[in-house]
Amino acid sequence: MSVITIILVILLAFLAGCESVVDQFQLHQPIVACTLVGLAFGEPTKGAILGGTLQLIALGWMNIGASVAPDAAFASVASAILVCGPAKLETSNGIALAIPFAMAGLVLTIAVRTLAIFIVHLADRYADRANLFAAEALHFFALLMQGLRVAIPSALLLFLPPDQITAVLNSVPDVIIKGLQIGSGFVVVIGYAMITNMMATPRLWPFFYLGFVVAVLADINLVAMGVIGVCVAMIYISLAPEFSKKAVSGASGDSLDSILEDY
Repeated sequence: MSVITIILVILLAFLAGCESVVDQFQLHQPIVACTLVGLAFGEPTKGAILGGTLQLIALGWMNIGASVAPDAAFASVASAILVCGPAKLETSNGIALAIPFAMAGLVLTIAVRTLAIFIVHLADRYADRANLFAAEALHFFALLMQGLRVAIPSALLLFLPPDQITAVLNSVPDVIIKGLQIGSGFVVVIGYAMITNMMATPRLWPFFYLGFVVAVLADINLVAMGVIGVCVAMIYISLAPEFSKKAVSGASGDSLDSILEDY
């Protein structure tokens, strides 16, 4: 493992930690983080397969109010390091370990967010004194803590001997590993259910069932299904009375929000 690889992986871990609160480039998403870490190790295919599977698990992970979701950033980076790095774990084991890593990252992010409260209050004091440079620096320092809470544990995983990692994994009973794998499958179902619940309206259910029927009977892949879905959506929007009426009578004064509410 070269020095450049170590630097790239730690940098990716740091950016993923920052992205878990910034959400600007989605580097904390499993499909992105695992693929990039796999690319740094020269294993982009394994990273993409791991990230795609973990992305299904993380579909239902979201912060709602004061509830903080499991940490996808640390789970993705740590699992990718073990699967694509020197340890060369099986992808199934990396998926099973992602759940404990996500809970560990959750504890770390809660600790960092708690410390950030004092930083924000300190920034308020500097803002009252019109010291905007200090207030801005404190905000960047809080973001720096979010990046380090993923980068530091990831760096420790990089320097652990592969035989020790394998020995620890082998010491875990099979019933626990299988339980984690089954549990991760349940999380996938919950994620799909949450997304379906958000988009569920009486007018969309026929397209939902039609997609399953077409996929089974035509035996086409997800890319083709996505293209068909986009085409059907465009046709529906162009033919739906509420949208075509808006396009024809632009002077009606109805906003897009009111149309969607009626829809």
